[in-house]
Amino acid sequence: MATKVYESGYVTLIDDREVYLTPLKIKYLREFMDYFDLIKHAKTDDDSIAVLSHCALVIFKSQFPEIKTIEDLEDLLDLKGVYKALDIAAGIKVNQESEEPVKKQATESGTTWETLDLAELEAEVFLLGIWKDYEELETSLSMPELLATISSKRDSDYQEKKFLAAIQGVDLDKQSGKADSNAWEQLKARVFSGGQASDANDIVSFQGIKAQQAGFGVGAGLGYEDLRTK
Repeated sequence: MATKVYESGYVTLIDDREVYLTPLKIKYLREFMDYFDLIKHAKTDDDSIAVLSHCALVIFKSQFPEIKTIEDLEDLLDLKGVYKALDIAAGIKVNQESEEPVKKQATESGTTWETLDLAELEAEVFLLGIWKDYEELETSLSMPELLATISSKRDSDYQEKKFLAAIQGVDLDKQSGKADSNAWEQLKARVFSGGQASDANDIVSFQGIKAQQAGFGVGAGLGYEDLRTK
């Protein structure tokens, strides 16, 4: 059974040191996405790599402060390491061996802000009363953690309503047709699969907390082959 909300991993520096990375906290993901948005203006692979290098710098500044500048990044990390860091911390997938343009690979794999009402999601989870302000919330949670928390809160709220309705002889499942909207399920699938899944029923979305709830998942005894990369 899967027990992780998100996938993490190590990136090996040029000097053979290993740096442990996790998905970016929302505070740093905002800065990351500001840089990532610039890739739409890239005309060549070199332009795209320059943008992605600045994105990687945001990752390392927040999780490995020894890397503070682009020069530090270039001294300590090769392109393979940059791509692995982007995958772990933000779900941006670029295959160095692929003949597809870097821009196309990056923009088709990552999550964007365009369809995400982050303010509404943060407002919902803020009601738990754990954080003193939104700054603290964004410093504490990554997107997978935020969505897992909201999912758990919504499930708990729904179960309570279902119990109270049952006391009154009402089957809430039949009356309301179970809680979460299709849009919400698709958003969770995208985040939990690192941008690979576009549908809540896509097998690659069964990772982390979703896999735990289902009782199985990718990386937990269930193998899969993504034919879209062939």
